[in-house]
Amino acid sequence: MISEHIDGGKPFDWGRTALDYAKFRDIYPWEFYRRILDRGLCTAGQRILDIGTGTGVLPRNLYACGGRWHGTDISARQIEQARLLSQGMDIEYSAVPAEELNFPEQSFDVITACQCFWYFDHETVMPRLYRMLKPGGSLLVLYMAWLPYEDEIAGASERLVLKYSPAWSGAGETVHPIEIPDCYWERFTPAGHEEYLLKVPFTRESWHGRMKACRGIGASLSEEEIALWEQEHRSLLEQIAPESFEILHYGAWAQLRRPGIGST
Repeated sequence: MISEHIDGGKPFDWGRTALDYAKFRDIYPWEFYRRILDRGLCTAGQRILDIGTGTGVLPRNLYACGGRWHGTDISARQIEQARLLSQGMDIEYSAVPAEELNFPEQSFDVITACQCFWYFDHETVMPRLYRMLKPGGSLLVLYMAWLPYEDEIAGASERLVLKYSPAWSGAGETVHPIEIPDCYWERFTPAGHEEYLLKVPFTRESWHGRMKACRGIGASLSEEEIALWEQEHRSLLEQIAPESFEILHYGAWAQLRRPGIGST
């Protein structure tokens, strides 16, 4: 069931964007990952569950830091791409909704959720995450978004998405803390949050692909609508963007802990 607060309830399917997602959405700069590691998270000796893993961007980029990863996602097509991109890495993947996760109790030192937290039925998911975390373990919620009111190219691209997908609720981002539903405070304790600016490099082609792989275009429009949007967006970028440029984003994290022994 699609939540009414996301795109007015318009259906979307991340599986439809799996190829573009794999090619164009592995874009987090090292600064994004460094702030995770600075928290002592996702490092050697830790077992980590990445929910909503998509194409495995987080596990793949932090794999060399020594943690043992298991990524899950509701989309089997996304998980297929994650496995292909993770060849040679000892990363486990499962296609399963967050609401159905059922790993043994106290299986993980860290659970991460990147770009996906608002999709979950939190009253169902929260007790499962609590049960699967070890005492003292951390739930780390992560996010990165472009800033359309501060970046001219991002703003123009966003307005074109809204032309084709008026109910898209991913528009209009500003810098703000990640919102954590109240139900989490029944069992978790806050361990900090941070919001910071990032400049992310793109070419016209990679920015076009990034925008196509957003929920308002590739995951929800018809093939005919996507083709029309692509033609118009490429023309727009030729008019307003150099071949290479940076887009202003902000990154954010929020860390919650399961009370108990340990400090992960």
